[in-house]
Amino acid sequence: MRPVELAAIRAGDVDLAFRRWDRPRVRVGTQMRTMVGLVEVTSVDRVPVRSLTAADARRAGAPSLVALRQGLDRVHADRPVYRIGLRYAGVDPRQALREEVPDAAELGAIREWLDRLDRASSTGPWTRATLLLIDELPAVRAPDLAHRMGRDTLSFKQNVRKLKERGLTESLDIGYRLSPRGAAVLDHEGHPRPSRDRSEPEPGIPLPHLGAGATRALTALGVVRLEQVAGLSFGEVRALNGVGPYALRRLREAMDAAGLAFLDEPDTAM
Repeated sequence: MRPVELAAIRAGDVDLAFRRWDRPRVRVGTQMRTMVGLVEVTSVDRVPVRSLTAADARRAGAPSLVALRQGLDRVHADRPVYRIGLRYAGVDPRQALREEVPDAAELGAIREWLDRLDRASSTGPWTRATLLLIDELPAVRAPDLAHRMGRDTLSFKQNVRKLKERGLTESLDIGYRLSPRGAAVLDHEGHPRPSRDRSEPEPGIPLPHLGAGATRALTALGVVRLEQVAGLSFGEVRALNGVGPYALRRLREAMDAAGLAFLDEPDTAM
């Protein structure tokens, strides 16, 4: 699902999706981890295309019934249509886990788990090297990190996903970063970490998830915090290549919550 669809599900504006599948690909009760949190599947039904209504289109976030049907006919038009009920099921539990610094017993369990992954790997140990690389190069594209590791991108991403499940890393719009939990593991084992020698980052509110294109456009200007966005006008941000309606809406929501505003708009702080 696209970021704009996920945001609409979280807001409660979208609670349906339609897909052409040869067979059901999800089950009722499945909770999918997404960039906005958990999205739960509430129903899965095969439906004839002729039964779709304008209300279905609105609930799926489509601009019209015609647009919904055209979208379904664009790919695999010979397959049946499934109507999937969806709801926002809350925050991804890994989000809180990433911030939890493990105690001695947890650290021991995590280290044993990492050792098992290393022993099971046909290409040799990789867990600590991957954590250290992400720590050294946060917000760097996965293909570039995979190249540094001498791995193909797919297998590299699969490995990072295993680390993310334990709260050791966090996915960004571009690349990854080490979580406080992951940093605690490396520090406990005494690994030399380049980040220890870096100056502390400037305080401020990090950018929300905007999509890779918008994030890339802003970071190219050195803009990595909301306070820096407030130094730009709405028109300047909107004109950046890669910044679309979804990114603008996410920026405005985050800035409103922080009491900030674009340079050419009234400040919302009290």
